[in-house]
Amino acid sequence: MNARHLALLVAAMAAFAGTLAQAQIAAAWPSKPIRWIVPFPPGGPADVVTRMLSAKLAERVGQPGIVENRAGAGGNVGHEAAAKAAPDGHTVVFVVPAIVTNPFFLKASIDPFRELAPVIHLDSASMVLLTHPSFPAKTVAEVIAQARAKPGSVSCASSGALPQVGCEMLRIHASTEMIMVQYKGNAPALNALMGGEVDLLFDVVNIAQGQVKAGRVRAIASTNPRRGIGPFGELPVLAETIPDFELVTWHGVMVPAATPGEVVMQLNREIQAVLGEPDIRRRFADGGLEITGGTPGAFAAILKRDHAKYGRILTQAGIKPE
Repeated sequence: MNARHLALLVAAMAAFAGTLAQAQIAAAWPSKPIRWIVPFPPGGPADVVTRMLSAKLAERVGQPGIVENRAGAGGNVGHEAAAKAAPDGHTVVFVVPAIVTNPFFLKASIDPFRELAPVIHLDSASMVLLTHPSFPAKTVAEVIAQARAKPGSVSCASSGALPQVGCEMLRIHASTEMIMVQYKGNAPALNALMGGEVDLLFDVVNIAQGQVKAGRVRAIASTNPRRGIGPFGELPVLAETIPDFELVTWHGVMVPAATPGEVVMQLNREIQAVLGEPDIRRRFADGGLEITGGTPGAFAAILKRDHAKYGRILTQAGIKPE
């Protein structure tokens, strides 16, 4: 046997050993508690959804779920912790669009396409444009007119990811200066809006509903594709004033990139079953979340689509990673 044949044999044996190891991991899964990393603080929407899912998944697979909040850097702390975890299907991370937009804001962001693997797209939800009740503009057209009449007089709160994308889309369309005010999360951004510190905020519908009903903020337009659907269906939609304006948030689950494919599919099937349970469907609907589900490949396509779409917007807005 010459050196070339020996090298090929060694490579084949290594590949077989790797395949065998992955098969053994898949056959044993789950063999210990499943850790759910939430890249945001306790008590927020991501935390609530994760705890609901982890408890239900634990019932199905016979292993407890442990929720670990790893907040910081717009989600990057949690993303990095997940990427570095053992790729055995016992660590998953709850993700939102920040997983694909963070690289445009922060140099330290992981590469979500190389360091993590998609498991399932959980749900989607529209957003709503909110103002402080004292803000004079009551329509999107009036917001744009005010911003143009007095450049730099209108402020928009953001916390990275989609809220900032929404602010930048408004500013690009208005072709004028707007003040972008950064917050460490949508909760403090919403508090700032209620306190009159800022004028505008894009927020998810399930969080905004209570504050709108209480009169603490005013909703002037939704990011629904058309009027009459979903929460705030009675509102005008932004696309009526700004053509092609689309801003849809979502939740998903990912795992370390080297996780065996069969384990990913097992996770996908089990979480898909959880999403089909009547009480879960009801609780998601009550929160304004539309369950989607689907394959890992379908989620991968959404990640790539949003990375390209929002990347173009942020690049056009002049955003550069810091």
